[in-house]
Amino acid sequence: MNTKLHAVTDRNGRPIRFFMTTGRISDYAGAATLLDDLPAARWLLADLSYDADWFKDGLEGKGIKPCTPGRRSRKSP
Repeated sequence: MNTKLHAVTDRNGRPIRFFMTTGRISDYAGAATLLDDLPAARWLLADLSYDADWFKDGLEGKGIKPCTPGRRSRKSP
């Protein structure tokens, strides 16, 4: 019985957009939902649960540099 809040904030940490999921849903669901609505930005800071090639490719396609730590299973940083 928990929830996750996936949020996009401005450079001052103020929320711009958010999406809520149940705690058992993968973080990728929140990322996929917010990807199309991201505002123009130079880079996006996220935690390692958003480290997915499709997400990073989507960001780069919008001209946004992803700044996420890599998962342990990632072969190259």
